[in-house]
Amino acid sequence: MRKFMGFVGVFLAIILLNPPTSMARPSKCEECHVKITPGIVKDFNRGKMSKTLTCKSCHGSSHMSAADADKAKLPTIATCKKCHKKQADQYLSGKHALGRIAMNAMPTTHMQPKAFIAGQKGCGGCHTLGLLDEKAREDKDRQYYKYGMDCQNCHTRHTFSKKEALEPEACQTCHMGFDHPQWEMWSSSKHGVTYLMLRDIDPKNRSRVPKCQDCHMPEGDHRVFTAWGFLGVRLPEEDKEWLNYRLTILKGLGVLDPDGNPTGRLDIVKAGKVARLTKEEFDKERARIKTVCLKCHDKNFVDANFKNADAMLKEADKLFAEAIETVAGLYKDGIIKKKPGQAYAYPDLLAFYEVDTKIEQILYEMFMDHRMKAFQATFHMNPDYATWYGYAKLKKDLAEIKELAKEMRESHAKK
Repeated sequence: MRKFMGFVGVFLAIILLNPPTSMARPSKCEECHVKITPGIVKDFNRGKMSKTLTCKSCHGSSHMSAADADKAKLPTIATCKKCHKKQADQYLSGKHALGRIAMNAMPTTHMQPKAFIAGQKGCGGCHTLGLLDEKAREDKDRQYYKYGMDCQNCHTRHTFSKKEALEPEACQTCHMGFDHPQWEMWSSSKHGVTYLMLRDIDPKNRSRVPKCQDCHMPEGDHRVFTAWGFLGVRLPEEDKEWLNYRLTILKGLGVLDPDGNPTGRLDIVKAGKVARLTKEEFDKERARIKTVCLKCHDKNFVDANFKNADAMLKEADKLFAEAIETVAGLYKDGIIKKKPGQAYAYPDLLAFYEVDTKIEQILYEMFMDHRMKAFQATFHMNPDYATWYGYAKLKKDLAEIKELAKEMRESHAKK
Protein backbone atom coordinates (compact mmCIF):
# COMPACT_ATOMS: atom_id res chain seq x y z
CA MET A 1 0.00 0.00 0.00
CA ARG A 2 2.84 2.33 0.89
CA LYS A 3 4.52 1.62 -2.48
CA PHE A 4 1.23 2.29 -4.30
CA MET A 5 0.73 5.61 -2.51
CA GLY A 6 4.32 6.53 -3.32
CA PHE A 7 3.66 5.78 -6.98
CA VAL A 8 0.52 7.93 -6.92
CA GLY A 9 2.48 10.78 -5.36
CA VAL A 10 5.16 10.60 -8.04
CA PHE A 11 2.50 10.42 -10.79
CA LEU A 12 0.67 13.49 -9.42
CA ALA A 13 3.92 15.39 -9.17
CA ILE A 14 4.73 14.62 -12.82
CA ILE A 15 1.26 15.76 -13.91
CA LEU A 16 1.46 18.99 -11.91
CA LEU A 17 4.94 19.83 -13.17
CA ASN A 18 4.26 18.76 -16.77
CA PRO A 19 0.55 19.23 -17.51
CA PRO A 20 -0.73 17.71 -20.76
CA THR A 21 -0.97 20.19 -23.60
CA SER A 22 -4.73 19.77 -23.68
CA MET A 23 -5.10 20.84 -20.04
CA ALA A 24 -6.12 24.46 -19.60
CA ARG A 25 -3.77 26.68 -17.64
CA PRO A 26 -5.34 28.40 -14.62
CA SER A 27 -6.62 31.60 -16.23
CA LYS A 28 -10.06 33.05 -16.79
CA CYS A 29 -9.61 32.89 -20.56
CA GLU A 30 -8.65 29.23 -20.65
CA GLU A 31 -11.25 28.16 -18.11
CA CYS A 32 -13.85 29.15 -20.70
CA HIS A 33 -12.05 28.40 -23.94
CA VAL A 34 -11.03 24.89 -22.96
CA LYS A 35 -14.75 24.14 -23.23
CA ILE A 36 -15.67 26.05 -26.41
CA THR A 37 -12.37 26.06 -28.38
CA PRO A 38 -10.22 23.31 -26.81
CA GLY A 39 -8.04 23.04 -29.91
CA ILE A 40 -6.90 26.63 -29.55
CA VAL A 41 -6.04 26.12 -25.89
CA LYS A 42 -4.12 22.97 -26.75
CA ASP A 43 -2.20 24.71 -29.52
CA PHE A 44 -1.32 27.67 -27.33
CA ASN A 45 -0.02 25.50 -24.50
CA ARG A 46 1.92 23.42 -27.02
CA GLY A 47 3.96 26.45 -28.07
CA LYS A 48 6.84 28.20 -26.35
CA MET A 49 4.94 31.47 -26.01
CA SER A 50 2.65 29.94 -23.41
CA LYS A 51 5.60 29.92 -21.02
CA THR A 52 5.83 33.72 -20.96
CA LEU A 53 2.61 35.12 -22.46
CA THR A 54 -1.09 34.89 -21.70
CA CYS A 55 -4.13 35.38 -23.93
CA LYS A 56 -4.25 39.03 -22.84
CA SER A 57 -0.79 39.65 -24.30
CA CYS A 58 -2.19 39.44 -27.82
CA HIS A 59 -5.96 39.83 -27.43
CA GLY A 60 -6.13 42.50 -24.74
CA SER A 61 -8.29 42.46 -21.63
CA SER A 62 -11.50 44.07 -22.90
CA HIS A 63 -13.11 40.70 -23.61
CA MET A 64 -13.76 38.83 -20.35
CA SER A 65 -17.07 37.05 -20.98
CA ALA A 66 -19.35 35.73 -23.73
CA ALA A 67 -21.27 39.01 -23.60
CA ASP A 68 -18.30 41.10 -24.77
CA ALA A 69 -16.63 38.67 -27.20
CA ASP A 70 -16.65 41.31 -29.92
CA LYS A 71 -14.17 43.35 -27.86
CA ALA A 72 -11.39 40.77 -28.24
CA LYS A 73 -8.54 42.34 -30.19
CA LEU A 74 -7.07 40.46 -33.11
CA PRO A 75 -3.27 40.54 -33.21
CA THR A 76 -1.46 42.29 -36.05
CA ILE A 77 2.18 42.73 -37.02
CA ALA A 78 2.27 45.57 -34.49
CA THR A 79 1.40 43.06 -31.76
CA CYS A 80 4.23 40.74 -32.72
CA LYS A 81 6.64 43.66 -33.04
CA LYS A 82 6.47 44.32 -29.30
CA CYS A 83 8.62 41.22 -28.73
CA HIS A 84 10.07 40.55 -32.19
CA LYS A 85 11.11 43.99 -33.42
CA LYS A 86 13.98 42.82 -35.63
CA GLN A 87 11.89 40.26 -37.49
CA ALA A 88 8.90 42.61 -37.76
CA ASP A 89 11.02 45.42 -39.22
CA GLN A 90 12.54 43.00 -41.74
CA TYR A 91 9.10 41.74 -42.70
CA LEU A 92 7.71 45.26 -43.13
CA SER A 93 10.60 46.19 -45.45
CA GLY A 94 9.89 43.24 -47.73
CA LYS A 95 7.29 42.37 -50.35
CA HIS A 96 5.06 40.15 -48.19
CA ALA A 97 3.91 43.16 -46.19
CA LEU A 98 2.72 44.75 -49.46
CA GLY A 99 0.38 41.93 -50.45
CA ARG A 100 -2.76 44.01 -50.00
CA ILE A 101 -1.41 46.79 -52.24
CA ALA A 102 -0.85 44.31 -55.06
CA MET A 103 -4.39 42.94 -54.76
CA ASN A 104 -6.08 46.33 -54.58
CA ALA A 105 -4.03 47.56 -57.56
CA MET A 106 -5.82 45.14 -59.86
CA PRO A 107 -8.52 47.08 -61.79
CA THR A 108 -11.12 44.31 -61.40
CA THR A 109 -10.71 43.56 -57.69
CA HIS A 110 -13.78 45.66 -56.84
CA MET A 111 -15.85 43.51 -59.22
CA GLN A 112 -15.22 40.26 -57.35
CA PRO A 113 -17.61 38.69 -54.80
CA LYS A 114 -17.13 39.89 -51.24
CA ALA A 115 -16.33 36.36 -50.07
CA PHE A 116 -13.63 36.11 -52.73
CA ILE A 117 -11.71 39.15 -51.48
CA ALA A 118 -12.76 40.22 -47.99
CA GLY A 119 -13.92 36.72 -47.04
CA GLN A 120 -10.50 35.30 -47.95
CA LYS A 121 -11.91 32.56 -50.19
CA GLY A 122 -9.97 33.80 -53.21
CA CYS A 123 -7.22 36.38 -53.71
CA GLY A 124 -7.92 37.78 -50.25
CA GLY A 125 -6.88 34.48 -48.68
CA CYS A 126 -3.22 35.30 -49.30
CA HIS A 127 -3.17 39.00 -50.10
CA THR A 128 -4.61 40.32 -46.83
CA LEU A 129 -1.08 40.86 -45.57
CA GLY A 130 0.38 43.75 -43.64
CA LEU A 131 -0.99 46.13 -41.05
CA LEU A 132 -4.66 45.81 -40.11
CA ASP A 133 -6.50 49.03 -40.84
CA GLU A 134 -8.87 50.57 -38.31
CA LYS A 135 -11.89 50.26 -40.59
CA ALA A 136 -11.40 46.50 -40.71
CA ARG A 137 -10.96 46.44 -36.93
CA GLU A 138 -14.42 48.00 -36.55
CA ASP A 139 -16.08 45.65 -39.07
CA LYS A 140 -19.02 43.99 -37.30
CA ASP A 141 -19.63 41.48 -40.08
CA ARG A 142 -17.47 38.74 -38.55
CA GLN A 143 -17.97 36.48 -41.56
CA TYR A 144 -15.97 38.87 -43.68
CA TYR A 145 -13.59 40.20 -41.04
CA LYS A 146 -10.28 41.27 -42.48
CA TYR A 147 -7.76 39.66 -40.18
CA GLY A 148 -4.66 41.47 -41.42
CA MET A 149 -2.72 38.23 -41.53
CA ASP A 150 1.06 38.40 -41.45
CA CYS A 151 3.23 36.46 -38.98
CA GLN A 152 0.33 34.04 -38.51
CA ASN A 153 0.53 32.96 -42.16
CA CYS A 154 3.79 31.10 -41.54
CA HIS A 155 3.88 30.76 -37.74
CA THR A 156 0.45 29.17 -37.53
CA ARG A 157 -1.68 30.30 -34.63
CA HIS A 158 -1.91 29.61 -31.78
CA THR A 159 1.29 27.57 -31.56
CA PHE A 160 3.39 30.08 -33.53
CA SER A 161 6.02 27.41 -34.05
CA LYS A 162 9.37 28.43 -35.51
CA LYS A 163 10.06 24.79 -36.33
CA GLU A 164 6.89 24.59 -38.43
CA ALA A 165 7.65 27.87 -40.19
CA LEU A 166 11.08 26.60 -41.21
CA GLU A 167 9.60 23.77 -43.27
CA PRO A 168 8.98 24.40 -47.00
CA GLU A 169 5.31 23.44 -46.68
CA ALA A 170 4.80 26.65 -44.70
CA CYS A 171 5.10 28.48 -48.04
CA GLN A 172 2.93 26.06 -50.02
CA THR A 173 -0.51 27.53 -49.28
CA CYS A 174 0.20 30.75 -51.17
CA HIS A 175 3.08 29.76 -53.45
CA MET A 176 1.47 27.05 -55.53
CA GLY A 177 -0.78 26.63 -58.52
CA PHE A 178 -1.65 28.65 -61.62
CA ASP A 179 0.49 31.82 -61.61
CA HIS A 180 2.95 31.10 -58.81
CA PRO A 181 3.73 27.36 -58.68
CA GLN A 182 6.92 27.76 -56.67
CA TRP A 183 6.03 24.72 -54.54
CA GLU A 184 5.58 22.45 -57.55
CA MET A 185 8.77 23.77 -59.20
CA TRP A 186 10.94 23.48 -56.08
CA SER A 187 9.57 20.16 -54.80
CA SER A 188 10.19 18.46 -58.17
CA SER A 189 13.58 20.09 -58.75
CA LYS A 190 16.79 18.38 -57.67
CA HIS A 191 16.92 20.65 -54.61
CA GLY A 192 13.40 19.78 -53.51
CA VAL A 193 13.50 16.08 -54.34
CA THR A 194 16.74 15.62 -52.39
CA TYR A 195 15.46 17.53 -49.36
CA LEU A 196 12.19 15.60 -49.22
CA MET A 197 13.94 12.23 -49.66
CA LEU A 198 16.40 12.97 -46.87
CA ARG A 199 13.55 13.53 -44.41
CA ASP A 200 13.18 9.74 -44.21
CA ILE A 201 16.55 8.31 -45.14
CA ASP A 202 18.98 10.83 -43.62
CA PRO A 203 17.12 13.55 -41.66
CA LYS A 204 20.29 14.81 -39.95
CA ASN A 205 21.82 15.82 -43.27
CA ARG A 206 18.81 17.26 -45.10
CA SER A 207 20.14 20.76 -44.44
CA ARG A 208 22.78 20.13 -47.13
CA VAL A 209 20.16 21.08 -49.76
CA PRO A 210 18.20 24.35 -49.75
CA LYS A 211 14.52 24.80 -49.07
CA CYS A 212 12.49 27.98 -49.67
CA GLN A 213 13.64 29.68 -46.49
CA ASP A 214 17.36 29.04 -47.11
CA CYS A 215 17.34 31.01 -50.37
CA HIS A 216 14.63 33.60 -49.75
CA MET A 217 15.19 34.15 -46.02
CA PRO A 218 18.96 33.67 -45.57
CA GLU A 219 20.13 33.77 -41.95
CA GLY A 220 16.48 34.12 -40.89
CA ASP A 221 16.03 37.49 -42.61
CA HIS A 222 12.27 38.10 -42.86
CA ARG A 223 12.69 40.57 -45.73
CA VAL A 224 11.68 38.44 -48.70
CA PHE A 225 12.70 39.92 -52.06
CA THR A 226 13.83 38.86 -55.54
CA ALA A 227 15.61 40.81 -58.26
CA TRP A 228 13.02 40.27 -60.99
CA GLY A 229 9.93 40.59 -58.82
CA PHE A 230 6.60 38.90 -59.49
CA LEU A 231 6.01 40.48 -62.92
CA GLY A 232 9.47 39.72 -64.28
CA VAL A 233 9.99 43.27 -65.58
CA ARG A 234 12.65 45.89 -64.96
CA LEU A 235 13.71 49.31 -66.19
CA PRO A 236 16.05 50.39 -67.57
CA GLU A 237 16.97 47.56 -69.95
CA GLU A 238 20.40 47.66 -71.64
CA ASP A 239 19.51 44.98 -74.19
CA LYS A 240 17.75 47.06 -76.90
CA GLU A 241 15.96 44.08 -78.44
CA TRP A 242 14.67 42.98 -75.04
CA LEU A 243 13.74 46.56 -74.20
CA ASN A 244 11.27 46.59 -77.11
CA TYR A 245 9.62 43.41 -75.79
CA ARG A 246 9.60 44.92 -72.32
CA LEU A 247 7.94 48.17 -73.48
CA THR A 248 5.16 46.17 -75.15
CA ILE A 249 4.59 44.20 -71.94
CA LEU A 250 4.51 47.39 -69.87
CA LYS A 251 1.87 48.77 -72.24
CA GLY A 252 -0.14 45.60 -71.73
CA LEU A 253 0.19 46.03 -67.96
CA GLY A 254 -1.10 49.60 -68.28
CA VAL A 255 2.11 51.02 -66.80
CA LEU A 256 2.71 52.75 -70.13
CA ASP A 257 -0.05 54.02 -72.40
CA PRO A 258 -0.22 52.83 -76.05
CA ASP A 259 2.11 55.71 -77.01
CA GLY A 260 4.72 54.66 -74.44
CA ASN A 261 4.05 57.38 -71.85
CA PRO A 262 3.94 56.52 -68.10
CA THR A 263 0.48 56.19 -66.52
CA GLY A 264 -0.78 56.35 -62.95
CA ARG A 265 -0.15 52.61 -62.58
CA LEU A 266 3.57 53.31 -62.45
CA ASP A 267 3.03 54.75 -58.97
CA ILE A 268 1.27 51.53 -57.93
CA VAL A 269 4.18 49.45 -59.25
CA LYS A 270 6.52 51.57 -57.15
CA ALA A 271 4.33 51.33 -54.04
CA GLY A 272 3.93 47.56 -54.35
CA LYS A 273 7.61 47.06 -55.30
CA VAL A 274 6.58 44.49 -57.91
CA ALA A 275 9.39 45.53 -60.28
CA ARG A 276 12.92 46.95 -60.06
CA LEU A 277 12.98 50.42 -61.57
CA THR A 278 16.69 51.23 -61.29
CA LYS A 279 19.76 49.26 -62.33
CA GLU A 280 21.25 49.74 -58.88
CA GLU A 281 18.20 48.21 -57.17
CA PHE A 282 18.15 45.20 -59.51
CA ASP A 283 21.90 44.58 -59.21
CA LYS A 284 21.72 44.80 -55.41
CA GLU A 285 18.96 42.17 -55.17
CA ARG A 286 20.68 39.94 -57.73
CA ALA A 287 23.98 40.09 -55.84
CA ARG A 288 22.21 39.27 -52.56
CA ILE A 289 20.60 36.10 -53.88
CA LYS A 290 23.82 35.05 -55.62
CA THR A 291 25.66 35.03 -52.30
CA VAL A 292 23.23 32.33 -51.17
CA CYS A 293 23.93 30.19 -54.25
CA LEU A 294 27.69 30.59 -53.74
CA LYS A 295 27.47 28.79 -50.41
CA CYS A 296 27.11 25.53 -52.35
CA HIS A 297 28.09 26.26 -55.98
CA ASP A 298 31.15 27.83 -57.59
CA LYS A 299 30.97 31.25 -59.23
CA ASN A 300 31.15 30.01 -62.83
CA PHE A 301 28.21 27.65 -62.25
CA VAL A 302 26.13 30.37 -60.59
CA ASP A 303 26.90 33.02 -63.22
CA ALA A 304 26.12 30.63 -66.08
CA ASN A 305 22.79 29.56 -64.59
CA PHE A 306 21.65 33.13 -63.94
CA LYS A 307 22.73 34.17 -67.45
CA ASN A 308 20.76 31.31 -69.02
CA ALA A 309 17.73 31.97 -66.78
CA ASP A 310 17.69 35.62 -67.86
CA ALA A 311 17.98 34.50 -71.49
CA MET A 312 14.98 32.20 -71.05
CA LEU A 313 12.91 35.10 -69.71
CA LYS A 314 13.89 37.12 -72.78
CA GLU A 315 12.74 34.29 -75.07
CA ALA A 316 9.43 34.10 -73.19
CA ASP A 317 9.02 37.88 -73.47
CA LYS A 318 9.65 37.71 -77.24
CA LEU A 319 6.68 35.36 -77.73
CA PHE A 320 4.51 37.24 -75.25
CA ALA A 321 5.20 40.67 -76.79
CA GLU A 322 4.21 39.40 -80.26
CA ALA A 323 0.95 38.07 -78.82
CA ILE A 324 0.19 41.40 -77.10
CA GLU A 325 0.81 43.37 -80.30
CA THR A 326 -1.41 40.96 -82.26
CA VAL A 327 -4.33 41.61 -79.91
CA ALA A 328 -3.49 45.34 -79.74
CA GLY A 329 -3.84 45.45 -83.53
CA LEU A 330 -7.43 44.20 -83.21
CA TYR A 331 -8.18 47.07 -80.83
CA LYS A 332 -6.50 49.57 -83.14
CA ASP A 333 -8.63 48.47 -86.09
CA GLY A 334 -11.86 48.48 -84.08
CA ILE A 335 -12.34 44.71 -84.25
CA ILE A 336 -12.26 44.50 -80.43
CA LYS A 337 -14.15 47.37 -78.81
CA LYS A 338 -12.95 49.12 -75.69
CA LYS A 339 -15.05 48.20 -72.64
CA PRO A 340 -16.76 50.91 -70.53
CA GLY A 341 -14.23 52.23 -68.03
CA GLN A 342 -11.26 50.76 -69.92
CA ALA A 343 -8.57 53.43 -70.08
CA TYR A 344 -7.16 52.63 -73.49
CA ALA A 345 -8.11 50.73 -76.63
CA TYR A 346 -5.41 48.19 -75.82
CA PRO A 347 -5.43 44.79 -74.07
CA ASP A 348 -5.32 45.21 -70.28
CA LEU A 349 -3.42 42.25 -68.82
CA LEU A 350 -4.38 43.17 -65.27
CA ALA A 351 -8.07 42.71 -66.07
CA PHE A 352 -7.22 38.98 -65.95
CA TYR A 353 -10.28 36.85 -66.74
CA GLU A 354 -12.73 39.80 -66.94
CA VAL A 355 -12.60 39.93 -70.75
CA ASP A 356 -15.22 39.43 -73.46
CA THR A 357 -13.18 37.65 -76.13
CA LYS A 358 -11.56 34.25 -76.34
CA ILE A 359 -8.37 35.71 -77.79
CA GLU A 360 -7.89 37.92 -74.70
CA GLN A 361 -8.61 34.95 -72.43
CA ILE A 362 -5.74 33.08 -74.11
CA LEU A 363 -3.54 36.18 -73.72
CA TYR A 364 -4.37 36.30 -70.00
CA GLU A 365 -3.41 32.64 -69.53
CA MET A 366 -0.27 33.21 -71.57
CA PHE A 367 0.73 35.95 -69.13
CA MET A 368 -0.32 34.64 -65.75
CA ASP A 369 0.21 30.93 -66.31
CA HIS A 370 2.64 29.99 -69.06
CA ARG A 371 5.01 32.98 -69.01
CA MET A 372 5.15 32.79 -65.23
CA LYS A 373 6.10 29.12 -65.34
CA ALA A 374 8.70 29.59 -68.07
CA PHE A 375 10.18 32.50 -66.10
CA GLN A 376 10.07 31.15 -62.58
CA ALA A 377 10.93 27.52 -63.34
CA THR A 378 14.28 28.51 -64.84
CA PHE A 379 15.31 30.20 -61.60
CA HIS A 380 14.06 27.26 -59.51
CA MET A 381 16.22 24.86 -61.54
CA ASN A 382 13.32 22.89 -63.00
CA PRO A 383 13.90 22.43 -66.76
CA ASP A 384 10.86 20.18 -67.30
CA TYR A 385 8.51 22.76 -65.81
CA ALA A 386 10.15 25.53 -67.83
CA THR A 387 9.66 23.50 -71.02
CA TRP A 388 6.30 21.74 -71.01
CA TYR A 389 4.34 23.99 -68.67
CA GLY A 390 6.06 27.19 -69.79
CA TYR A 391 7.89 27.72 -73.08
CA ALA A 392 6.02 25.08 -75.12
CA LYS A 393 2.69 26.45 -73.88
CA LEU A 394 3.72 30.00 -74.85
CA LYS A 395 4.30 28.83 -78.41
CA LYS A 396 0.91 27.11 -78.45
CA ASP A 397 -0.74 30.29 -77.13
CA LEU A 398 0.88 32.46 -79.80
CA ALA A 399 -0.20 30.09 -82.59
CA GLU A 400 -3.79 30.12 -81.31
CA ILE A 401 -3.83 33.92 -80.94
CA LYS A 402 -2.56 34.42 -84.50
CA GLU A 403 -5.14 32.01 -85.89
CA LEU A 404 -7.99 33.62 -83.94
CA ALA A 405 -6.85 37.12 -84.98
CA LYS A 406 -6.96 36.06 -88.64
CA GLU A 407 -10.46 34.62 -88.22
CA MET A 408 -11.67 37.75 -86.42
CA ARG A 409 -10.30 40.00 -89.16
CA GLU A 410 -11.94 37.91 -91.87
CA SER A 411 -15.26 37.95 -90.03
CA HIS A 412 -15.01 41.70 -89.47
CA ALA A 413 -14.27 42.32 -93.16
CA LYS A 414 -17.41 40.40 -94.19
CA LYS A 415 -19.54 42.56 -91.92
